[in-house]
Amino acid sequence: MDIRLAQIKDAEAIRGIYNNEVTSGTATFDITPRTLQEQRDWLTERSGAHVVLVAEYDNEIIGFGSLSRYQTRPAYSTTVENSVYVRPEDQGKGVGLALLVALIEKASEHGFHTIIARISAESKGSIATHQKAGFKEVGRELQTGRKFGRWLDVVVMQRFVESGNTN
Repeated sequence: MDIRLAQIKDAEAIRGIYNNEVTSGTATFDITPRTLQEQRDWLTERSGAHVVLVAEYDNEIIGFGSLSRYQTRPAYSTTVENSVYVRPEDQGKGVGLALLVALIEKASEHGFHTIIARISAESKGSIATHQKAGFKEVGRELQTGRKFGRWLDVVVMQRFVESGNTN
């Protein structure tokens, strides 16, 4: 498996992975699938310090992760929010952890101070993966999302970025 920076040509594969969660999962609270143009625009917005990485195996994109702006106010500029998505058939194989470790390295390279993860409380695997990568739970947002006719809680996790050290 290779992890690399995403390119515009990866938009369709990323969109497929993401839209699967939109329509059948709770890893995202989006409820409308992205169009190809929306996915391209999303990638273009993350072409600087806020990056998108893909996990590729056998010339197929099997997962992706991103660092996004946490908040728009300037005082938050050294904080980023991460997202990691893996194809259902490749979950539980270490793909998410590999992407997360690579995102932490990119955050360090780009001078960010801390990473926030906001994870559906139902996503036990994602919570465990973030714990393995050094994230700690710092809060819960109760019933902040509603999808598939039920209320969803959000687990907020945080990891400080140590320059040159991702342990």
